[in-house]
Amino acid sequence: MLTFPNAKINLGLNITEKRPDGYHNLETIFYPVPIEDALEINILNKGNGKFRLHQAGLEIEEEAESNLVVKAYKLLDDRFNLPPVDIHLFKHIPSGAGLGGGSADAAFMLKLLNNKFELGLPDDTLEEYAAKLGADCAFFIKNRPTYAEGIGNIFSPLPLSLKGYRIWLVKPDIFVSTRDAFAKIKPHHPEMSLKEIAQLPVEEWNGRMVNDFEESVFPQFPAIGEIKEEMYRQGAVYASMSGSGSSVYGLFKEDAVLPEVDFGEKAFVYKGQFTDI
Repeated sequence: MLTFPNAKINLGLNITEKRPDGYHNLETIFYPVPIEDALEINILNKGNGKFRLHQAGLEIEEEAESNLVVKAYKLLDDRFNLPPVDIHLFKHIPSGAGLGGGSADAAFMLKLLNNKFELGLPDDTLEEYAAKLGADCAFFIKNRPTYAEGIGNIFSPLPLSLKGYRIWLVKPDIFVSTRDAFAKIKPHHPEMSLKEIAQLPVEEWNGRMVNDFEESVFPQFPAIGEIKEEMYRQGAVYASMSGSGSSVYGLFKEDAVLPEVDFGEKAFVYKGQFTDI
């Protein structure tokens, strides 16, 4: 059984307060993007252990036991004693990009196992399992535009469509650590909620919908900020860094022609168009 976990972007991201447990509360909007990995599972012959993981595509520097698809399998296996599985994961979504690739793989693995073995778990229950794997994993269960609060784990559906807009996304060969991203963050409550801003035309988002991490990340990694500036020079109606970086995306009108720009030999570049969710 085969599925295609997709990426997400953050439309705005405000760090609203620091919590007593050391984490930060935030508000953001998760929006699905048609950049996809491929994930397949088959029954594994007996005598070969509970699982076997095959990885291809973009390199993942982690042990199989640490991969979120394996953790998702173990989570359901502990509850349902699943048959052994042969897992094939092809990575196309870059890691360390603020695109949620690992979280998507985990959530889609839960859905894949639920369908393959007819577990009958409803979406709300799958979201509960996904939340155990990571704060934003649960978003990918329903995989629709979502307003997120708390540490990114309290969800509200959002009536928002970018259908017809084109997206140009660039992930440079730069890694931004969580520590780097939070280095100069000053929590604050914005005057206007992202929920309200999202109801405005996309052409009015610039200057209103902001990602607080840009204020911290851009001075440390100027090349990331320069990508955003290039997006606007090429006609983007809105551009932003996604999550804590390092990818940057621009939204363009449907008839826009996206040029070829050299962002470095190892940069990941995606150009596409939004359709119906």
